[in-house]
Amino acid sequence: MRIFITGATGFIGSAIVAELINAGHQVLGLTRSEAGAQSLITAGAEVFRGNLEDLDSLRRGAAMSDGVIHTAFNHDFSKFVANCEADRQVIEAIGSVLVGSDRPLVITSGTGMGAAAPGHAATEDNFNPDHPNPRKASELAGVSVAKRGVNVSVVRLPQVHDTAKQGLISPLIQLAREKKVSAYVGDGLNRWPAVHVSDAARLYRLALEKQEAGSRYHAVAEEGIPLRTIAEVIGRGLKVPVVSLSQEEAQAHFGWLGYFIGIDLLASSGKTQERLGWRPTGPELIADLEQMKYFDN
Repeated sequence: MRIFITGATGFIGSAIVAELINAGHQVLGLTRSEAGAQSLITAGAEVFRGNLEDLDSLRRGAAMSDGVIHTAFNHDFSKFVANCEADRQVIEAIGSVLVGSDRPLVITSGTGMGAAAPGHAATEDNFNPDHPNPRKASELAGVSVAKRGVNVSVVRLPQVHDTAKQGLISPLIQLAREKKVSAYVGDGLNRWPAVHVSDAARLYRLALEKQEAGSRYHAVAEEGIPLRTIAEVIGRGLKVPVVSLSQEEAQAHFGWLGYFIGIDLLASSGKTQERLGWRPTGPELIADLEQMKYFDN
């Protein structure tokens, strides 16, 4: 298959490019820069010039392909609501050229969208359209284009990691570096799920190849690592104190991260593993955090 990938030169997208090519697929990678084009060529992919703001370019890329994987997202959390709305527009633009074709569209969301009740693991079959997290816009867009006849499925991501990047934990590390303290909220027993980037990339490929319309998959290798444990590893790595903050102190300390830092985001991938035969094999989050070069970043 010839697969159009948005975010093809990003952290997760570049791993998906390699995974698809190694599995015998052709890749058409979206990029706006010359450096991005060179990295795609080096990886063995075709280059497609465009960007997320140019919806016509996304429609053209999708029209040239046998399927689409959409991973690109603007992670400037100071504009989170606007970025979620932009993602909705991107999904609807791509979907508009896939209507009735059976060509698969795999979009991206977060595991938090599968949460049903506090203290219970998020699962693949749960989705609350009234969820307070603006990222629900991506899945609502998926539902919208599915109603028009698009073969769409969703990969929900936790903290995706290797020894260089770890999702929301990367800005947490930067904050600890700047403030000279590694912090968590309360008892720090709230949990974040995680997956190694190589396992996430393999899941996107399996979701694409399965072509099961309407499916939601969880790229979860570890269901939940306590934030206190994460903060302690960061503290050791940076050689800074590890402290507990109250909810009031956390808001001032964490800034935009305060929205996420105290949430229990436990998530399961049991149904994903059953449906796709996906088994995560990459390093665990704490192992990657312990192998980081904290003073080279």
